[in-house]
Amino acid sequence: MDEISTGLDSSTTFQIVKCLQQVAQLTDATILMSLLQPAPETFDLFDDIILLSEGQIVYQGPREHVVEFFERCGFQCPERKGTADFLQEVTSKKDQEQYWADRTRPYKYVPVSEFAARFKQFHVGMRLDNELSIPFDKSRSHPAALVFTKHSVPTLELLKASFDKEWLLIKKNAFVYIFKTVQIIIVAVIAATVFIRSHMHSRDESDGRLYIGALLFSMVINMFNGFAELSMSIMRLPVFYKQRDLLFHPPWMYTLPNFVLRVPISVLETVVFMIITYYSIGFAPEASRFFKQMLLVFLIQQMAAGLYRVIAGVCRTEIIASTGGALMLLLVFLLGGFIIPKSSIPNWWGWGYWASPLSYGFNAFAVNEMFAPRWMNKTAFDGETKVGEKVLQDFDVPRDENWYWIGAAALFGFIILFNVLFTFALMYLNPFGKPQAIVSEEAAKEKEGEQDESFSGGYGTKRDPMPRPLSAADGNNTREMELRRMSSRTNPYGLSRNADSTLETANGVAPKRGMVLPFTPLAMSFDDVNYYVDMPPEMKEQGVNEDRLQLLREVTGAFRPGVLTALMGVSGAGKTTLMDVLAGRKTGGYIEGDVRISGFPKKQETFARISGY
Repeated sequence: MDEISTGLDSSTTFQIVKCLQQVAQLTDATILMSLLQPAPETFDLFDDIILLSEGQIVYQGPREHVVEFFERCGFQCPERKGTADFLQEVTSKKDQEQYWADRTRPYKYVPVSEFAARFKQFHVGMRLDNELSIPFDKSRSHPAALVFTKHSVPTLELLKASFDKEWLLIKKNAFVYIFKTVQIIIVAVIAATVFIRSHMHSRDESDGRLYIGALLFSMVINMFNGFAELSMSIMRLPVFYKQRDLLFHPPWMYTLPNFVLRVPISVLETVVFMIITYYSIGFAPEASRFFKQMLLVFLIQQMAAGLYRVIAGVCRTEIIASTGGALMLLLVFLLGGFIIPKSSIPNWWGWGYWASPLSYGFNAFAVNEMFAPRWMNKTAFDGETKVGEKVLQDFDVPRDENWYWIGAAALFGFIILFNVLFTFALMYLNPFGKPQAIVSEEAAKEKEGEQDESFSGGYGTKRDPMPRPLSAADGNNTREMELRRMSSRTNPYGLSRNADSTLETANGVAPKRGMVLPFTPLAMSFDDVNYYVDMPPEMKEQGVNEDRLQLLREVTGAFRPGVLTALMGVSGAGKTTLMDVLAGRKTGGYIEGDVRISGFPKKQETFARISGY
């Protein structure tokens, strides 16, 4: 557990750690907890301590011997100092000297590496090395110590949870799928009016080419209808990578629900598109060809969705997908056999024709339409070839009716292939790493040296032997604030450096470097501030009749310039809520009361530009 005390008061932290201590002792559980300077009573609950500093283990062993180890090194914890605070500061270069207790020799900074070396010579470290040098007896292991399954939940339960999650996401993104369905309806209406039946004839080859254009338009529209799958898949990848690395579920359990639950949506879009366009355009009137073309439209949609998922899984970012994905789509369309006929594609690009799924889809669409009786019962202009075969010959489409089933089977194979490739991409590819700054050891030492020079040069001595009286300090602060106000009034566009330098030199403080911009100190006051939220349904079920839950009740106060104010309270007292209300960060709920800035009513538009939160 990492930093569980963040945001909690000491009492709550103590209760949580006490509970975890009992869990560890009663159930023989192994619990490792990372804490930053815990309270003494919380620190005493732990059995073993691991002290980490600068990436090295300084001490690892029983809590009772940690102070003894540092006493052997010449450092002593003061009586009124908490052990956790002492351990936090004793390895620090700037705080170490105050704990030096060996008066027989002068103090010299002890680096972390030396502490680590001395720990190996300490009796706790020697016992630890001896225990680690002996091979562990596996017969002493607890039966539940080893896990023999990769995932903690059975496969069927994982599959059910994956389907439930995917269905929940579909319901949350219902607007996207409704919009896609409306879009395909609008496009279908446009297609039905552009290729209107009254202008579509079946007399000769020129009419056949017009029908091929209508088929091509239907194929391309349904190909791009699933383009939203690309961005949606990329947006979900960060969550998937986190779940994959934590072994929530295997990648195929992400792909399978993603594919299966899109099928009903695709069937609905296909049926709507075919009902609007097929007989309105005037395709072959046989019912069998209607359903065969409907199957092709469905396969095209599923193939396109799988292709977009592969692009998302391989590219993994919007920028790369928009470039690499566009290149892949360009090749798929260019080598599909309809932009450039098969006979015009260079020989070294011939493999691309057979690798493009659109070539099989285009051949199946064309064969299904052109082998209809109304095209095969008429002769072309040459007097020998049927009109349907002549049109297919002009577009380099195979003149074999079996190519419908070949194309449909190929599209189905591409659907399986793309989803399998998407699964492998999810399994083996990792997200692109974010650049992180790395500070070398030499640069860190140089920075520490500069800090030491600033400490010794700026203050003269590290400690002030004669602290100033409180009244003198308050008087200097008041005088300094008055001079700053006078400087800002007399020279509103200038820089008040001389007065600050004079004051800092007189107070024994090193002058500040850089510029000090003038500003007008402002005071904030608030009177009878109340904050309400809607009553949660769970509380209403328990018998609460009120419609609102009050979180802040008649809070009154003021913040003054030059005064550092601490807002304190136990967890859940309302500290963050009050700060959010005063800063104008609450987007919901009901706020009552009067908030003023230097006597003027607070306007959020102005306040947001003069404050920081």
